[in-house]
Amino acid sequence: MDVKKIKAPASTVTYNRNEIDAPTNNIYEAISVIAKRADQINSEIKKELIEKLEEFATYNDSLEEIFENKEQIEVSRFYERLPKPHALAVQEWLDDKIYYRNTEDDTKE
Repeated sequence: MDVKKIKAPASTVTYNRNEIDAPTNNIYEAISVIAKRADQINSEIKKELIEKLEEFATYNDSLEEIFENKEQIEVSRFYERLPKPHALAVQEWLDDKIYYRNTEDDTKE
C-alpha cells in the first residue's frame, strides 16, 4: 500500500455528514465500513513498519549494546508523520476507492 498517494489530511478535519453517508444512506453503516478499512490500513502500515525496522535488527546478548541507529530513527519518524489510518480511510471513502455493496439491496430481489 502506498500511503503517499492518498491525499489525506494529517490533522483533524470536519466533514459534511451528507458526503460521508451518501453511498449508504446510513451514517452508521458508512462509519462501520470506514472503521473496517481503517483497521486494514493500520494493520498494513504496522506490518510494513515492522519489516523495515527488522532490516536494521541485530541480535546481541548484551543489553548495553542496544541502540537505534540513524536509519531506524528516520524510518520511525516517517511513519509518525503519516496521516492516521482513520483519516486515510475517510479519504478513500470520499474518493470512492472503497468497494461497498449493500446486502439489503441483494435480498430484496
